[in-house]
Amino acid sequence: MYKSLIVFFSREKENYVNGHIVELDVGNTKVVANKLKEITNSDLFEILPLHDYPFDYNECTRVAKDELNKNARPKIKNIVSHIEEYETIYLGYPNWWGTMPMCVMTFLESYNLDGKTIVPICTHEGSGMGQSVQDIKKLVPNSTVTSGVAIYGSRVKNCDDQLKRLLNRGNNYGN
Repeated sequence: MYKSLIVFFSREKENYVNGHIVELDVGNTKVVANKLKEITNSDLFEILPLHDYPFDYNECTRVAKDELNKNARPKIKNIVSHIEEYETIYLGYPNWWGTMPMCVMTFLESYNLDGKTIVPICTHEGSGMGQSVQDIKKLVPNSTVTSGVAIYGSRVKNCDDQLKRLLNRGNNYGN
C-alpha cells in the first residue's frame, strides 16, 4: 500500500513576518505541515533538534549561520521508524540563510531515501526556496526530488489552494 510522510522542521518563538519580528505560538512550517496532513492524510513527523534554538530571532539567525558555515549536522532527538514504508516524503522547512536548516540535512543523511520521491515545501518571507532544492538533490542523489513549493510564512494560514496545486502538479504523489 502506498504511504506518504510529512517530515518537517518548524520554529515558533520570535520570527520575521511581514517585515517585523513577531512571536509565533506555532511555527509557520508546522502550520503548513498540519494543513498538508488534512489534505493528504499522510503520516506526520516533526524533526526535533537535540538542542533548542534561541528564543530571540536575531540570536537564532546567528546560531543558524554558524551551523551553516561549519556545515554542522545538529543531532535530532527523534527518529522515523520504518522509513521504508513510505514512497513519498513531503519535506517542510523554513529558508534559513538561503537553504534549509542544518538539522533537516541531518535528517536527510540519517535514512536511506533511495527511490523515494521528496517534495520540498519551504516557508520564507521573500527568499523563496533559495538553493535548498539543489542541496536536497546533493544529499539524496538516488531519490526523485521535485521542484516543490515556496510559501510565504505570513500567508501560511491561507495556503490550502497552493498546497492543492502542488499536489495536482504531481498527480497527488499517490495520495
